[in-house]
Amino acid sequence: MSDWNAGVIQEFRKNRGKVGGNFEGAPLLLINHTGARTRKIRINPVMYLKDGHRYLVFASKGGADTHPDWYHNLKAHPDVKIEVGTETIDVHAEEIKGPERDKLYAQQAKLYPQFAQYQQKTKRVIPVIAFTPKTKR
Repeated sequence: MSDWNAGVIQEFRKNRGKVGGNFEGAPLLLINHTGARTRKIRINPVMYLKDGHRYLVFASKGGADTHPDWYHNLKAHPDVKIEVGTETIDVHAEEIKGPERDKLYAQQAKLYPQFAQYQQKTKRVIPVIAFTPKTKR
């Protein structure tokens, strides 16, 4: 997975936030986060949904029964940087729960049906994380 992520990250940065393959045409951002235990800097490409000034990401892990590592890292260290296009933004990560989470996840699943499939594959509720910029533009 690391090699695959590295290729996506390199393509994202080279092409001003655009990539091909599985993510072609999809809104993609890079999460720059700190490992919960290791404290090492990690970078993960993920699809996002813009919601006003917030960027929403979905900890689907392809429908696996465990949360992705980046989810745990964000819970431990919620102040991170995201890269969107050519911009790097300081954000605060917060999990959205309850009816708001359900509405936002349904919105993402309508736009990208694979997200509905991910939820069907697992018994866990897939977390929705909102990245809120520390300074509004």
